[in-house]
Amino acid sequence: MTQQTTMEVGQKFPLTIKRLGINGEGVGFYKRNVVFVKGAIPGEEITAQVTKTQQNFAEAEILAIRKASPYRQEAPCPVYNECGGCQLQHMTYEKQLLEKRDIVMQALERYAKPLAASVEVRHTLGMDNPWHYRNKSQFQVRKEGKRVYAGLFTEGSNKLLNINDCLVQHPITSKITVATRKILQKLNITIYDGRTLDGLVRTIVVRTGIRTGETQVVLVTTRKEIPHLAELITRIKKIDPSIVSIAQNINREKTSLIFGDETIVLDGKETIHEELGELAFDLSARAFFQLNPTQTVHLYNEIKKAAALTGKETVVDAYCGVGTIGLWLADQAKEVRGMDVIPESIQDARTNARKHGFKHTKYAVGTAESVLAKWRKEGFTPDVITVDPPRTGLAPEFIRTVLKLKPKRFVYTSCNPSTLAKDLQELSKLYDVEYIQPVDMFAQTAQVECVCSLVLKAEHRK
Repeated sequence: MTQQTTMEVGQKFPLTIKRLGINGEGVGFYKRNVVFVKGAIPGEEITAQVTKTQQNFAEAEILAIRKASPYRQEAPCPVYNECGGCQLQHMTYEKQLLEKRDIVMQALERYAKPLAASVEVRHTLGMDNPWHYRNKSQFQVRKEGKRVYAGLFTEGSNKLLNINDCLVQHPITSKITVATRKILQKLNITIYDGRTLDGLVRTIVVRTGIRTGETQVVLVTTRKEIPHLAELITRIKKIDPSIVSIAQNINREKTSLIFGDETIVLDGKETIHEELGELAFDLSARAFFQLNPTQTVHLYNEIKKAAALTGKETVVDAYCGVGTIGLWLADQAKEVRGMDVIPESIQDARTNARKHGFKHTKYAVGTAESVLAKWRKEGFTPDVITVDPPRTGLAPEFIRTVLKLKPKRFVYTSCNPSTLAKDLQELSKLYDVEYIQPVDMFAQTAQVECVCSLVLKAEHRK
């Protein structure tokens, strides 16, 4: 049996890139070692140089491209290599869609091998325009000398990269962020220091309604008191007429989480208005809402197809946020219920349901598993459950609850193919996995969203 060869930092060797990794890096194999190469494309032949080693894999950089992929292109973003926010701008969009489907296939092969051969993984649904699609920016704020910067931390470091125009952000979010940081600098309002934990303003968050043109600006601060507050509000309002809400969120903790628990409206409305298809939503500062509304319509239509409703089914929208998925299904359901751990989201969900005239909806604050268990005791068992959990996937307790309840259909929307595959391995004990439909919600990045249709196996139906 061939032994693995230990690699050393600085070592150079020819490498053929076989596939794309979950984080968008090229993956090759050198003497039984896995080698991850940022910026490499499947099919390319390169000269690689090792930058980091682990027990059974290494990271490397491209020294030379000996045979370039026909799908390689010049990344249009001037800070692409430093930023790390996008991983695939060096690849044509056509190729990005192909590789995202392959990432889903790889996850099945690794974490749910029995399903890999049998489950249909469909072609990735792409975007008409894969640029300027993000409706929300969350840019950290730091100060160097007298200058205030706003942007993202460079990959793997605590160095903030000042970003004036992000090619995947809606232009209005970039415009408002840049103008706001200049106002903070002009008024000499103190800026948070991640090392000393001193200073006031941590983050500038801007969310805009792509369809409605309403924009909200949120300043995340370490304490409540803001100097020159009236002047600050006046100047922010003058940046752009789309600004209808200015809010402050207080986050006193040393944490990578953006928001704290307390939000104060400083000026204008508490929420902004946004539309998806024929539905309209009011969004408060902390409420979850899809970052790519244009593509969200396609995503939600895929969820609706997978739910296969006839008007007679009861539906639970777990991890429901402001209720978007459940309300998308409501016109074809007998009853829709939802739950979320964020109280403001549930408040928004109830308001959104009421505004649309839906009287067959019910929402509760709490974890999906605890609320479902409570409803079960009250005699309610859903016919269909739909979920759109965070990247960590489904809580084991929730999966156990689903397997007890045995809804006829389970629609799993996932933003992480690895956790999706792990959860499908468990759910497939009682469910047939009909198909997986990848949807490109985040063009230019390695992220891929999936809608997975699961149907209760015949032997487990009552």
